[in-house]
Amino acid sequence: MRIGELAAATGTTAKTIRFYEKSGLLPQPERASNGYRNYAADAVARLDFIRRGRCAGLTLAQIREVLNIRDAGEAPCQHVYETLSARVTDIDQQIAELVILRRALIQRRDRAEAADPSTCAPETVCRYV
Repeated sequence: MRIGELAAATGTTAKTIRFYEKSGLLPQPERASNGYRNYAADAVARLDFIRRGRCAGLTLAQIREVLNIRDAGEAPCQHVYETLSARVTDIDQQIAELVILRRALIQRRDRAEAADPSTCAPETVCRYV
């Protein structure tokens, strides 16, 4: 199938497909005599996997690692487990940091609500930020 057909079948754009090719996520397709790309049917499944990986918060580098393992003929299950476990740990850390930030913002907001503008020094712009 041509690049436009692949893009339509996967809900992506031709530009994204070219980027994935250049990034090594999609293998270079065969070319017709007129230079058009001819994608195999498995390109749809591969693009679907890339989309699902991105939705899971994986980087393109992480997705490439999984694809490389699969392309080498091995099942990437253990690698995927380790990658997703690391992602969960990262998210837990981000959540903890966001909870701390939220508390700090609430404190600043509450102090700003009760502020007396006449006590604000112009050179500090605003002491609550």
